[in-house]
Amino acid sequence: MAEQFPNQIWGSRTNVLSRVANKFAATKPGSWVVRKLTPLDRAVLERTDAKYTVLGPIGAPVILLTSIGRKSGEPRTQPLLYVHDGDKLHVIGSNFGQAKHPAWTANLLANPAATVAIAGQRIAVTATRIEDPTEKAALFSRFVEITGAYDAYRSRTTRDLRIFTLTRA
Repeated sequence: MAEQFPNQIWGSRTNVLSRVANKFAATKPGSWVVRKLTPLDRAVLERTDAKYTVLGPIGAPVILLTSIGRKSGEPRTQPLLYVHDGDKLHVIGSNFGQAKHPAWTANLLANPAATVAIAGQRIAVTATRIEDPTEKAALFSRFVEITGAYDAYRSRTTRDLRIFTLTRA
């Protein structure tokens, strides 16, 4: 059996702040605010190796994913919500329901080697895109459990949201 990923989440997804934040994040203005907070969150996550996040008080499970830019060849780091599955992590390229896929998903398609920062650790991972529709649907419902905003994101776009499984390299 592969080594388990750490799973450190602070805050609660059931508190009042979390419920309000999740409803707000599902709106277009809410998505805009979250996108604008991303650089601040990235800075907090980078300084703490993803021990702490701006979204922590609402119980959001956040990692830092560093992939290699497919055009630049430079490291590109993005904070992402994830689904924890013991020895696997799952991430989704929702891009807040925008028309284009987020760049990090194309980076992983070009080069599946990446690094995640989680709970104070940096771990080398390999990304595998989930293609099976049944598996994708099951994973998508788990993302919706984290925040119902994912349903709103999916309804805003006609593109297929890319889902990846991350395993230790």
